Amino acid sequence: MGAELLGPAQAEADDVVLSWEGEDVLAVRLPQLSDSLDHILAAMERRHGMPLAELDRKAKQEAVRHLEARGAFSVRHGVETVAGALGVSRFTVYNYLNRETALSREKAAENS
Repeated sequence: MGAELLGPAQAEADDVVLSWEGEDVLAVRLPQLSDSLDHILAAMERRHGMPLAELDRKAKQEAVRHLEARGAFSVRHGVETVAGALGVSRFTVYNYLNRETALSREKAAENS
């Protein structure tokens, strides 16, 4: 996800410091969430072996489901970024998200 490893003395307030037997040994600086979204999208393209815009509709819906689970839409401009990567409109991304919400509610109602 693009984290950076640092010496513990270089750690800032938002970094994660790892300790071993009571001694600080390493600091991890996590990327900004928006940078992480770019990394997630790039990894998805590598996994599919093609640009996300070339996926069929079902695969794009699955990608949106996966991205939602990873918090992609909590990032500012996340919908726009994902829409651009998928080669669809923001409206289409929102439709995919609404479709998943409706399916989840139906499953919950069936299991009640």
